[in-house]
Amino acid sequence: MQTASSIDNSARKAALDALAAAPTLALAALWDAWADKPEHTKVRGPEVGLVMVRGRAGGGGAAFNLGEASVSRASVRIVTGEVGHGYCLGRDLGKAEIIAVIDALWQRDAASVEAEIIQPLRTLAVKADQKLRDEAAATKVDFFTMVRGDN
Repeated sequence: MQTASSIDNSARKAALDALAAAPTLALAALWDAWADKPEHTKVRGPEVGLVMVRGRAGGGGAAFNLGEASVSRASVRIVTGEVGHGYCLGRDLGKAEIIAVIDALWQRDAASVEAEIIQPLRTLAVKADQKLRDEAAATKVDFFTMVRGDN
């Protein structure tokens, strides 16, 4: 059985996924357009660290260590008391801090953040994915064979 807390956590996780995957320039543009930016204090970071990237042979085999990747993280507290956390792949400290502030705002007013920041980022991601699919489809080669003789 899902509780309200687990539903909220899954929605928050989905929002954080969209924020972390977003291109920095798109995220910055949406953040710049946000009218009511709250004052915030840094709880942790922003800072850069390393995480171990794990892989699986064939997608389902035994896990193995593939390598390390840089990750930026930040934690902030906005003036209303919510604490937000931001993680993103790479060394973009500014992006991690923006994600953390947006996460804190999401906890206070999820509907506005979803409508004005998260949903446009999801739409952008879908368009980028479709563009890649279209580019790949344009290079597809269909081979066919013709029957030769009566064999």
